[in-house]
Amino acid sequence: MLFPIALVVIGKFVDPPIWGWKIHRTLFPPSGYPSQSTHQWVELSAISKNAQLAVIASEDQMFPSHIGIDLNAILMVVKQSGAEGSNRGASTITQQTAKNVYLFPAHSFIRKGVELYFSVLMELIWDKRRILEVYLNVIEFGPGLYGIEAASQNYFAVPASRLSAQQAAQLAAVLPNPYKIKANPMSQYVYKRSHWITKQMRQLGMGTLNQL
Repeated sequence: MLFPIALVVIGKFVDPPIWGWKIHRTLFPPSGYPSQSTHQWVELSAISKNAQLAVIASEDQMFPSHIGIDLNAILMVVKQSGAEGSNRGASTITQQTAKNVYLFPAHSFIRKGVELYFSVLMELIWDKRRILEVYLNVIEFGPGLYGIEAASQNYFAVPASRLSAQQAAQLAAVLPNPYKIKANPMSQYVYKRSHWITKQMRQLGMGTLNQL
């Protein structure tokens, strides 16, 4: 119980040079995984506010106000699950960050419980801006393509600081399945999904980021 606390305290101040999800991908590469991954860490201040708002609009619109866990979504998953656990996500940005940094891919209630424990610790020890910064730097946007900077350079040849609202929405659109969905050139799915995300971004407004 104490070891995760130590890891989370360290993670508040130290940018992780490696994380659980990337280690698992390296040791057990899925089909299409490249021989070398791409990643470049950037501070939150060097990430376009469009990108910050796009992932909130797409993945977790209650991110500024929740405690790291969407209890209603979790209860819904439990109701729809069998003894082996659920294949649905119900994950907040905090949970996704905990899963990517500290854990490995698995579908079980035990793993989910550990993920929730890490999520609560992160909400208590980190602040929302640190959670969002780590999330945007470790999430996989394509096979071996980690973090918003690498994704921005790969798909649009611009730094993450210069992402437009549309470009940010296209990147956010791939997150459900970055191995099958590409931000650019746009498929019909990405076109429709990014249109929905930009609409949600306008409704939320940039003031959402001031709540973090």
